[in-house]
Amino acid sequence: MQEKGKIKLGISIGDLNGIGCEVALKTFVDSRMMDFCTPIIFASNKTISHQKNALGITINYNGIHKASQALAGKVNVLNVWKETPKIQFGEATPEGGKYAIKSLKEAVKALKNNEIDVLVTAPINKNNIQSEDFNFPGHTDYLAKELGGESLMFMVTDTLKVGLLTDHVAVKDVSSKITTKLVKSKIAMIEKSLKEDFAIHKPKIALLGINPHSGDNGVIGKEDDDILKPNITEMANKGHLIFGPYSADSFFGSDIYKKFDAILAAYHDQGLIPFKTLSFGKGVNYTAGLSKVRTSPDHGTAYEIAGKGVADNSSFKEAVFTALQIFKNREEYTQLTENPLKKSKLKPTRKN
Repeated sequence: MQEKGKIKLGISIGDLNGIGCEVALKTFVDSRMMDFCTPIIFASNKTISHQKNALGITINYNGIHKASQALAGKVNVLNVWKETPKIQFGEATPEGGKYAIKSLKEAVKALKNNEIDVLVTAPINKNNIQSEDFNFPGHTDYLAKELGGESLMFMVTDTLKVGLLTDHVAVKDVSSKITTKLVKSKIAMIEKSLKEDFAIHKPKIALLGINPHSGDNGVIGKEDDDILKPNITEMANKGHLIFGPYSADSFFGSDIYKKFDAILAAYHDQGLIPFKTLSFGKGVNYTAGLSKVRTSPDHGTAYEIAGKGVADNSSFKEAVFTALQIFKNREEYTQLTENPLKKSKLKPTRKN
């Protein structure tokens, strides 16, 4: 029976030939993890049995056919498929992608139907997941479509949080994608997330420049002067703590980033290279801006070590804890802001 108040944590298994299943199982080998949540892995009994035996992981699990059957204190495996897919560790196969998407779709369906409370996604391969009914560059875009809202790729640790203006966009297209509307939208999303998801009352946010040296006053591109600076000024005048644009090459090395609650980078590598350099193994990929909570580890499928049993599950464990904490923060924020001034009925005045 599901323990009252225990958060149901769904896990999509990712590419079967990568390290997703390994890091998920290693995380819940420690039975103390079940004190924090009830994990539900979307895969199949046979697949999990094959993986744990191949990797030498000793763990017991409870097979179920719907999320409502999940038992507290147990690792639950929701059977999404009956067949036994071929597992070829370290190889990017069509079959690996096919079952990664099967797991993801069922997990997201359960999330939408409130059968699970939060979702942690194991890594997928962006090439072998493509098909006629799944044409997305990754998790973020698919989740935005399914869950509604504008998504923000937000890489987070306790001390460093980096959001992206543009995420899976070719470098040659970055500047054309960054518009005044996009900048305002992403700033609003990151500010909202910091308040509601991370309990930061008055967040302080830094924007990184689009061009080298933030354009050097128009000498190296005009996007910073024409788009970023006017938006920063406008929002600062309205009382928001928005600063920049900062030259990206020295921003992290000089420790300026430590003065801010979050940093908004212009494009993927500008934000993720320093983030992963400073936080690899401890970082979490969080999709902010959605109606539901989804996190993921900060690494990929790691085919080069898949099947060897040597994968480090630290980032996956952090993704679990981050998802649980954000869920609790959101609940608390809702309680604090819901009907703050309840109208009370006036008692009739007593006549003497």
